[in-house]
Amino acid sequence: MNEWIDELSDLTAAGERVVLVTVAGIRGSAPREVGAKMVVTARDTFGTIGGGQLEYQCTRIACDMLGDEETPALRKFPLGSTMGQCCGGVVDILFEPIVSALPPWLRDIRALHGQREAAVIATDLRGQSGKSIITANDVYGATESVAPETVARAREGLASGRTAHRIDDWFYESVVGTDFNIAVFGAGHVGSAVVQTLSSLDCNIRWVDSRRGIFRAVPSNVRTIESPEPALEVAAMPPASCYLVMTHSHPIDFDVCDRILRRPDVTYCGLIGSVSKRRRFEKRFRAQGLQDKDLERLTCPIGVAGISGKKPAEIAVAAAAEVLRAHEHAARQPSGYSANVRPFRRSR
Repeated sequence: MNEWIDELSDLTAAGERVVLVTVAGIRGSAPREVGAKMVVTARDTFGTIGGGQLEYQCTRIACDMLGDEETPALRKFPLGSTMGQCCGGVVDILFEPIVSALPPWLRDIRALHGQREAAVIATDLRGQSGKSIITANDVYGATESVAPETVARAREGLASGRTAHRIDDWFYESVVGTDFNIAVFGAGHVGSAVVQTLSSLDCNIRWVDSRRGIFRAVPSNVRTIESPEPALEVAAMPPASCYLVMTHSHPIDFDVCDRILRRPDVTYCGLIGSVSKRRRFEKRFRAQGLQDKDLERLTCPIGVAGISGKKPAEIAVAAAAEVLRAHEHAARQPSGYSANVRPFRRSR
């Protein structure tokens, strides 16, 4: 996720001295992926690079670097022999002290990310050229010190969807908007719990309800929609989206699900309710022309098997796990795969 961009921007703009800590390489097993980040200040940390002794030692090192010149430092950590962590791999950690108030590279990547324009952060690990922001058409930063091959490698990684990686003395990190799109219909107790749980994932959430003034405590990656006709909002979702329907009204639930099931590009459609609710809805759906192949894509009851709790937080955890599983299953399929058929089916 890219919340670190806003967090780091706010801290540096306020004059806070920080160290940006990044997993820059992995050999063997490690608790986090390359590109995972943690922001360290004199009083707090934001984000995580995996916890345990690795994070503890890196936090101590970063605190000692607060206020240093803005020169990156790359350090190697064998997790088994020196950290006592059972992962057993070797992790390269990049430490970057930042003393400038909103450095230009951070301002540029924040603006591009806000505009949903994909970009690559290219970091010179030697500290000679600093950071450059490279998009498909432009280069931001000290353009005269960025070699053409660096720009070419960044753009190749952007085009191929390559994740964070190191080539020689350069570290490349793609910053792109997520393609994990979720619509949640209903802002009652369960809907609110579901949104709070899902919002911690790298996703975009569109939260819809027909009632005025219903939304409270909205996370940054959530867009709220007050609409007298929630079903019309189904058409606004991108292809391959996931949908959770849990409004205060059975007629609204029915209309929303009817619209969803008529789309050919749905990754997941979950309706809160019992088996009997599903049967009643299926009978009405068939009367309105939906076929069995369409109804097979409806998940009702929702939630992964084995979690039977009825509290909003329990339903939220079970539903979020099911949505995440469906999204990851679809993402693993070859190009051209149709998400019409739900890959997981269960009954209660």
